[in-house]
Amino acid sequence: MNWSVWFDPVLPVWFTAVLGLVGLALLGIGVLRRVRGTLVRLAAFAALVLALLNPAILREDREPLPTVVAMVVDESPSQTLDRRAESTAAAREGLTERLASFRNVEVRTVEAGGPTGGVRSDGTELFGALRTVLADVPPDRVGAILMLTDGQVHDAPAGRPEFVAGAPVHTLLSGHDDEFDRRVVIDAAPRFGIVGERQTIVYRVLDEGAARSAGTVAVTVTRDGEPLARELVTPGEPSRLEVDITHGGPNILEFEAEPLAGELTPINHRAVAEIAGVRENLRVLLVSGEPHAGERTWRNLLKSDASVDLVHFTILRPPEKQDGTPINELSLIAFPTRELFSEKIDQFDLIIFDRYARRGVLPILYFDNITRYVRAGGALLVASGPDYAGDASLYYTPLADVLPAEPTGEVIRKPYRARISAAGARHPLTRGLPGSDADPPRWSRWFRVVGISHARGNIVLDGPDDRPLLILNREGEGRVGMLLSDDAWLWARGYEGGGPHVDLLRRLAHWLMKEPDLEEEALRASASGTDLTIERQTMADTVGEVTVRAPSGATRSLTLAEAAPGLWRTRIVADELGLWRVEQGDRRAFASVGPANPREFTDVRSTAERLTPVAEATGGAVMRMADAAGTLDLPRLVPVRSGSTFAGNGWLGIRMSEASVLKGVDRIPLFAGFLGLALILGAVAATWYREGR
Repeated sequence: MNWSVWFDPVLPVWFTAVLGLVGLALLGIGVLRRVRGTLVRLAAFAALVLALLNPAILREDREPLPTVVAMVVDESPSQTLDRRAESTAAAREGLTERLASFRNVEVRTVEAGGPTGGVRSDGTELFGALRTVLADVPPDRVGAILMLTDGQVHDAPAGRPEFVAGAPVHTLLSGHDDEFDRRVVIDAAPRFGIVGERQTIVYRVLDEGAARSAGTVAVTVTRDGEPLARELVTPGEPSRLEVDITHGGPNILEFEAEPLAGELTPINHRAVAEIAGVRENLRVLLVSGEPHAGERTWRNLLKSDASVDLVHFTILRPPEKQDGTPINELSLIAFPTRELFSEKIDQFDLIIFDRYARRGVLPILYFDNITRYVRAGGALLVASGPDYAGDASLYYTPLADVLPAEPTGEVIRKPYRARISAAGARHPLTRGLPGSDADPPRWSRWFRVVGISHARGNIVLDGPDDRPLLILNREGEGRVGMLLSDDAWLWARGYEGGGPHVDLLRRLAHWLMKEPDLEEEALRASASGTDLTIERQTMADTVGEVTVRAPSGATRSLTLAEAAPGLWRTRIVADELGLWRVEQGDRRAFASVGPANPREFTDVRSTAERLTPVAEATGGAVMRMADAAGTLDLPRLVPVRSGSTFAGNGWLGIRMSEASVLKGVDRIPLFAGFLGLALILGAVAATWYREGR
């Protein structure tokens, strides 16, 4: 309960002040002249002025507000090492019991650094959580901040946090002073690289703490999960590794150092560099055997693709055609067969024969070169028509060894609608083609197909009477596609409404050129926020379980559900930052949730370095919560009313707040009512009494 005096002037303050000054001047003259009764008049005049000021005594009824002590408990992954979590839990319990004995103290405990919304943040951010828990507390009510952590705090300020005012920040450290650990650090790695070119990655192996390696350390390098190199490096010294960018999309390079005896954890032995492979423009060679209605379909499609460099030749005048026109009057360039099919054949990503028949333009030797090109990793597409069924068919060349079907010599001429086969429903090239969800499909009819036998590979489109229409096959390291009709141009021209010729033919070309998204057998992983999506594309009827490995090394097995024919999928919550690995047999997939090398495991040693500046700026302290033997050794908690230092040998201070809330006010006027009137009249009467004597 507080007492105070309050003035509520009856007249304006300035008027009362002037009146008081005039009265004091007159009374002063009386004092100088030694007029009898001056002191009594002074008392009477003072009573009158006080009455005009209208004083009152205020009695405030206040309720003390509790002092708030915030306890921040670090639950980051590094706290799981070396029994730190157990020590922290015991310290939390002990401090809570001691604070319970304090009068009028409110303890607010916040757990930080653990999963938030299903995923951990990049690093340990304790002060962000502290700001949140104290958002509704005035700074003068905060008595102290108690942080239970290993010291690896990544949002620690350089001085006093503005939201704690004069309260001390105390830190109790888990772990020990003599910890040591080995880690791998990527110093420089490009984000992008041209497929087929080499890139340089700079990395280091760091031995930090009491134990250090005196010799070299073996580092194993893998690319997309496959062994790539084994390097011997000197700890602390930068090392360089040149790697080939082998494919488009993410190229995951992982550096793993051998363990160090007695170290804290092997988790940070690994560091990841992710280089996005970018393809240069794909080079396609298109050879049209003769002019026909759909000749420009392939040309227009490939020319419209910005990622394709097209070289196109049309055989307008085969050797057997002799019309007497001089060579120098023909508006055609010579067909550079030797340059294309011998010297530079390996520079092409895809070779297309569009209704090409043997007419002596290409020597037999060059077909043998194409066969070797395919088996070495090249791609060949035969878009055939009646030419493939005749005696001049490409099948009767060395290409027969890689072509997926033998012609029967028959050309079936009848209207039909192409249909996606059972295998095609699972294949990403034809699965979900626009218009395929209806029966019959919503696309126009074709009118002929080449008869074949002994088909090899996947038949993804069927023609009339379930005859093969589109065949996909692998030969050695390369790929071969065969389209057994030359009526695709009907879709392009919009006949009977047309059809999805762009989707079909572009997917076909990109599958042949090994587009990763069109692989019929693939394991994929992708991250979106806190969701990790795992997909298995397969031509099989069923798939087995996949093994998922978290960045911390924890593994689990998952069962996938069929999302579409040939596509199996599942989703999980990725509760750790870093590189996730998914494995099934010899297939591997990777996905980064947040950064591939999160700060949380960059350095896991317990340290006072990050929080000491905060403690010094606030008058707090940094201490170990356990002694060298691991026995809990908590400091005493002492209430402190004022001062700039809140810690000493074996004790931590809690600044006790004097904040309170006003519950009510009682006002007692001094010159109101009969009491005030009596005082004034008494003082005036005293002056008359004095005059009368």
